[in-house]
Amino acid sequence: MEKSNFVDQIRVFCRSGHGGAGSKHFMRNKLTAMGGPDGGDGGRGAHIILKGNSQLWTLLHLRYFKNVLAENGENGSKNNSTGRFGKDIIIEVPLGTIAKDEESGKVVAEILEDGQEIIMLKGGRGGLGNSNFKTATNQAPDYAQPGEPGEEGWKILELKVLADVGLVGFPNAGKSTLLSSVTAAKPKIADYAFTTLVPQLGMVEYRDGKSFCIADLPGIIEGAAEGKGLGHRFLRHIERNSILLFLIPADSKDHKKEFDILHKELEEYNPEMLQKDFVIAVSKSDMLDDELKAAIKKELPKNIPHVFISSVTMQGLQELKDLLWKTLNTPQS
Repeated sequence: MEKSNFVDQIRVFCRSGHGGAGSKHFMRNKLTAMGGPDGGDGGRGAHIILKGNSQLWTLLHLRYFKNVLAENGENGSKNNSTGRFGKDIIIEVPLGTIAKDEESGKVVAEILEDGQEIIMLKGGRGGLGNSNFKTATNQAPDYAQPGEPGEEGWKILELKVLADVGLVGFPNAGKSTLLSSVTAAKPKIADYAFTTLVPQLGMVEYRDGKSFCIADLPGIIEGAAEGKGLGHRFLRHIERNSILLFLIPADSKDHKKEFDILHKELEEYNPEMLQKDFVIAVSKSDMLDDELKAAIKKELPKNIPHVFISSVTMQGLQELKDLLWKTLNTPQS
C-alpha cells in the first residue's frame, strides 16, 4: 500500500494526573502559639480532554503520540492554601473521532462538533486538608486525605468519516471519477482495482448556494466484512453517512448480483446500516441505449430510487444531485 497522510486509527497510552494530598498543618506563629488546623486541600490532577477541530481531517498529527501523561495536582499547604490543579491536556481531533478503551472495547468519547470537549480520562480529586475535619468535639484533627489516583490505560482513537453521502461500490465502479465530476476533489483515477486507498471527501455545490458532503470510500469486494480486501478498516467509515449511494457500472455482468453482494457485506458488518437511505446510480451509462437501460432497470430493486449517469458526458449528474438532496432533506418516518 502506498504511503499516505490519511491516518484513521491510533493507539496511545494515557494517564490522567493524580490528585494532590491534603495538608495536615496547625497554625503556629509568634502571635498564635496554639492555632487550629489550617491544612489546605490538594489540587485536582489534570484531565485528558478530546476537543473537536473542524480543520483537521485525519489523526496524522497524533501518529507519534505513544504516551500522554498528565500533570499531577500539587499538595495542599498551610494557611488553608489549596494546591495548584494539574494543567489539563487537550488533544484536538477531527470530527467523527471516537475513543475506545482497548481492554473493554467501550466507547468513552465521541466527537461530532467543532469545539466540542469531552473528558476522556478524569484527573484524580485532591485530598481534603485537616481543616475540613474540625468539629466542636474534635478541634485538632491530626489527619488529612491523600489525593485520589488518576486513570490510566491504552486508548484507541478511531476516525469515522463524517459525510452526508457515502459512495459504495466495487473497485473500478467509477466512484473516484464521479467524485471528481461533481466536486472539486481530485482523487487518483486509474484502471486497476483499489485505486482509492483512503477515503476522499468533496463538497457538492447544489442550487441556491446549498451544498452537501460526499465521500468516495475504498472499494468493497465480496468478503470485505470478514476483512478481505481493505476490509473492516474502511467499512467503518460508511457507518456515519446519512445516505449510501451504490454505484454499479453499466458494463457489469450481473447488476442485481453486484448490488446483492454489496448489500450483504454491509449487513454482515453492521445490520444497522440497512436502516440508512439507499440510492443506486448506474455509472458509465453513456454506452447504453434505451433498450439496455430498460433491461437493467428490471434487474434493480424496485423500492430503491435509481438514476443512470455518466461522469464523462455529465449525463444524469444534475438528476442525481436532485435525488440526493431530496433524500437528505426528507424527514425519516
